[in-house]
Amino acid sequence: MPAQDDEEQGQVFVDESDIIHEVDVDEEDLPDADDEDDTENIKDTDDSIHIFTGHTGELYAVACSPTDPVLVATGGGDDKGFLWKIGHADWASELRGHTDSVSSLAFSSDGQLLASGGFDGLVKVWDTFGNYKRTLEGPGGGIEWIRWHPKGHLILAGSEDCTAWMWNADNGKCLNVFSGHGAIVTCGDFAPDGKTICSGSEDATLRIWNPRSGESIHVVRVIFFSVGHPYHTEGLTCLSISSDSTLAITGSKDGSVHIVNITTGKVVSSCSSQTGSTDGNPESIECVSFAPKCVYDAVSLSQLIQYLFHQFESFFGLFLVAWIKTLQFGIYKTHHHVSYVTTRKE
Repeated sequence: MPAQDDEEQGQVFVDESDIIHEVDVDEEDLPDADDEDDTENIKDTDDSIHIFTGHTGELYAVACSPTDPVLVATGGGDDKGFLWKIGHADWASELRGHTDSVSSLAFSSDGQLLASGGFDGLVKVWDTFGNYKRTLEGPGGGIEWIRWHPKGHLILAGSEDCTAWMWNADNGKCLNVFSGHGAIVTCGDFAPDGKTICSGSEDATLRIWNPRSGESIHVVRVIFFSVGHPYHTEGLTCLSISSDSTLAITGSKDGSVHIVNITTGKVVSSCSSQTGSTDGNPESIECVSFAPKCVYDAVSLSQLIQYLFHQFESFFGLFLVAWIKTLQFGIYKTHHHVSYVTTRKE
C-alpha cells in the first residue's frame, strides 16, 4: 500500500496472512521497560576525606593556603565566599559583602591575607580568620582573576572592562592601571621575580608590562604572512610564567599553545591540539602550567607539550592541571578522572 494511502487511512492493521515467520523469545531475556540503562546506575566511589557544604550554588573558585595545609577558600555563584578547614567540619567563616558571584580567590605568598574578586567588580581583602580588611575598587567590570606579588602584599586583577589593576593590599591604594587590551583581560600574573607582568585577553594578544610605570613593553599578536612561529587567532584563556621569569606559556580558544620569550616578546615555540570538538572546531585550551622548577628550554618544552597533548587526547573536558612540588609529575583532572603524567622516563 503506498505511504500516502497509509497516512490517509490512519492506523494500519497487520493481518495473520501477512506474517512471514514467528520467533520464540524467552521473556527472561527481555529488558524491563522500567529499568534505566545500566551505565546510569553505576556510581563513582566517593573517596573524599572531607566535604564542605556551605555553598548553595555552583563553585567558581578554590584557593589553598600556601602556609596552612588544611585552610581552603571557596567562592561561587551564590555570591558567597567561605574559609574552611579540611577535617574541621565545625570551623568555617563566611566572606560577606560581594553582591555578585565570587569568581576568583587567592592567598598572598606569605599566607597572611586572602583576596576575593567578584563579578560585582570588587576585590576584597581578608585575614586568614575571615575578618574583613578592606575593599579595592576601580574596575568597571567583573573581576576575572586575582594574583598576588610573589614577594609582597600587592594585588593584580584582570577585569571585564579590558584593564588590569594593581593595588597595595595593606593600605588599599591603587598603584597602576594597565590599559591597552581591546577585550576582557582573561588571564595574567606577576613573573616570579616580581619585575614583570603578563596579561592575556579575549583580543588574542599577550601584553608584557612594566609594573612600576604601567608601560606596555611588548604586545604579542598574530602577524599574518610573517616568518617564524605564529600566535593565537582567538582569545587567550590561560597563561603561566616559568620559574626563572624568562618564558610565558599561553593557551587559547583556538586549541593552540605558544611559548613566548618575555624579554624579547618573540614567540619561540608553538604547538596545537590534534583533537576537535563535535562541531569540528579545535578544543579550547583551558589550563597551562609550568613545573615549579622548570629547567626545560623552549624546544624541549614544545616537545613535552606535544607529548602531553597526545596523552590527553582521549580524555574529555580537561579543565585543571597542577604540579606536585617536584619537576617529575604533573596532575591533570578531567570531568571523569584524576591522574598524573611523568615528564621523564622512570
